[in-house]
Amino acid sequence: MTGKSDYSPVAVDVGALPRFGEPPKERADAARNRLKILDAAARLFAEHGVDGVSMDQIAAEAKVGKGTLFRRFGDKAGMAAALLDARERDLQEAILSGPEPLGPGAPPGDRLLAFFAAYAEFLDANLDLVHLSETASPGARYRIGAYAFWHQHVRFLLSEARPELDAEHLAHALMAPLAADLRRATTRALPAERVHRGMDQLIQLVLSGAVSPRR
Repeated sequence: MTGKSDYSPVAVDVGALPRFGEPPKERADAARNRLKILDAAARLFAEHGVDGVSMDQIAAEAKVGKGTLFRRFGDKAGMAAALLDARERDLQEAILSGPEPLGPGAPPGDRLLAFFAAYAEFLDANLDLVHLSETASPGARYRIGAYAFWHQHVRFLLSEARPELDAEHLAHALMAPLAADLRRATTRALPAERVHRGMDQLIQLVLSGAVSPRR
């Protein structure tokens, strides 16, 4: 792996990392209502699966009007994004200030390996929610703040570990195998341990492989 580096997202440019997960300030009763709705949705999703639950069912479980639900979250994809928010925030904070190798202090190559291992686990644990949030509309995956953060983090680490590579493009390419629609389509053929091992091998190839000048 590459040598010790002083790299950290804070040292590079924390302002360039699109922070997500800062909930808007709201009245105490509104916050309680939002949490009640999210708790109801989480229970129903856990019991019946994301695809098997309607907004009507969530409204009935939370004992709120359907109009309240749609005004607050828009649709089921908005509900999925809200449920994912806290879980994504946990991973983001581990990247920015947690222990190494996922957090600052480790060599950039080690941090890349740790990030993709952590993200693959996160994806498998939240696959249906991530799938809904990423496929709600064409290109939705690339418009959400979470993807922008993951991409920026990978790009910074690649720039540090392999400055001769096109880090901006390769960051997208390395995130592509962990798109939720692809992961959900291959869950039976590719169990989690195989996906994690393959991603680890792919990152190691990028970190150690030779690059010929383009002709």
